[in-house]
Amino acid sequence: MSPRARIALVASAVVVLVVAFVISSGSDDTSKKQDRTDAGATAPAATATTPAAAGADTTAGGAGTTTTPAAPAIPVIRVVDAKPQGGVERLTFTKGDTIKFTVQSDTADEIHVHGYDVHKDVTAGGKVTFSIPAKIEGRFVVELENHATQIAELEVNPS
Repeated sequence: MSPRARIALVASAVVVLVVAFVISSGSDDTSKKQDRTDAGATAPAATATTPAAAGADTTAGGAGTTTTPAAPAIPVIRVVDAKPQGGVERLTFTKGDTIKFTVQSDTADEIHVHGYDVHKDVTAGGKVTFSIPAKIEGRFVVELENHATQIAELEVNPS
């Protein structure tokens, strides 16, 4: 084999390895919408990955990879001085899913989810979590009832 043929063969092998590496490493898209978490920080929705999915071989026969979806973070609406911190929170759900969110407030009031007509009291310095079957499509106001202040807007899209 001539020296040029050897160089061409090595160059081709390098290109194949680079392409294989790029394909197997996947993508890291950090531009996806981030969810507000109970800790107040923002983090993208995640999927927990087992060692097998990360490339480690954990089976006796060397077969298969698995992934386990992580539980989605429950959005937290923080109320300070009877106003939603950071503005009115926009929360989107799909019909058939469960509407879940928490209100943490330094102001005692009744939280009212319009349309679904669900009411819960929150104490000053307390928090309350909502879990409602998403049966009605549309946009719905969530407000501090006694202060007549909107703190969130729920959007329930068709399934």
